[in-house]
Amino acid sequence: MICAHKGGGKVSRFRLRMDLQLFAGEKTEKATPKKRQESRKKGQVAKSAEIPGSLILLGTLCCFLALGPFFTGRVKALFGDVFQHRLNMQVTDQNVSSLFFHYIVELLIVVSPILVIALLVAFASYYVQIGWLFTTEPLKLKLNKLNPLNGLKQMFSMRSAVEFLKSATKLIVIGVIVYSVLMSEKKRLLELANMPVQGIFAFTADVTLRLGLLASGALFLLALADYMYQKYEYEKSLKMSKQDIKDEYKNTEGDPLIKGKIKERQRRMAMMRMMQEVPKADVVITNPTHFAVALQYDGSKMDAPTIVAKGQDYMALRIREIARKNDVVIMENKPLARALYERTEIGDTVPGDLFQAVAEVLAYVYRLKGRRRA
Repeated sequence: MICAHKGGGKVSRFRLRMDLQLFAGEKTEKATPKKRQESRKKGQVAKSAEIPGSLILLGTLCCFLALGPFFTGRVKALFGDVFQHRLNMQVTDQNVSSLFFHYIVELLIVVSPILVIALLVAFASYYVQIGWLFTTEPLKLKLNKLNPLNGLKQMFSMRSAVEFLKSATKLIVIGVIVYSVLMSEKKRLLELANMPVQGIFAFTADVTLRLGLLASGALFLLALADYMYQKYEYEKSLKMSKQDIKDEYKNTEGDPLIKGKIKERQRRMAMMRMMQEVPKADVVITNPTHFAVALQYDGSKMDAPTIVAKGQDYMALRIREIARKNDVVIMENKPLARALYERTEIGDTVPGDLFQAVAEVLAYVYRLKGRRRA
């Protein structure tokens, strides 16, 4: 029974360890700013290609509605020019070239409003989705895309199923719109045979514009839903595990153990430099055991006495030992030692309210050494 219990305890610990490792590998954390920036540089952003397409269609139809007389006049002039001025034209290389150039210019004038609106709408729709982004990363050749296995995986992936569902939904929605509009005009459709040609064209243009506006509006709503889905998938693909966040922190900030060792070495070097300044001090003021502050004053170079070293407990003991070895005067003054330790840093001058006390100490030290200074 005891052996079985021990064996069961080992298995439980092993399972617990495996569960912890699996939990650490699960991508449950939101992406860090660094991960988002790297993804953006690669061109991986949340966007829907359906939004520009639906808005371009809608903008083009609105352009036809707003500039209908302009397009009608230009098209009539373009086709009428052939019958009015070109029937008796002498056919030569020069005449044909100038004719084609003239018609190309006229066609560009006709389609230029549509092209301008399409470009502006496409740029604005992408800018609203992803902001300003220019990268050549998606254009780079990636050989793994030529792998047939990867192609099969993409064909039967969740994304392919979603794309198929989107296409089917668009076809169904457009089919319903076309059916409902045509059924609402069934009576007029049956009367087209008795209508003049101009009336037939007007009716056809009216139905076409209505179908286009309804279809583009429905496609825009579907595009918004697709954008929300793409954003969800994008955020899901960016999620990181706890281990990923730790690795990123190590790569950016450095290993905490190494940083700790570097800081420890820097602290030791600073202490060594501080201890090298103790022999140059004029006096070491002590607590006597807990604090030690070393002061130096040179009237020709300094405006006030300067703190060259200070320490507490073990450091205070080391400062006193070095001072004794180098014949630096050690003087006990508990209030002054504590005040200097708490209110100053190494390299600072003595605070103004402590000038009097420090001056008395230095005067005593100079008398003790048999020296006088201005």
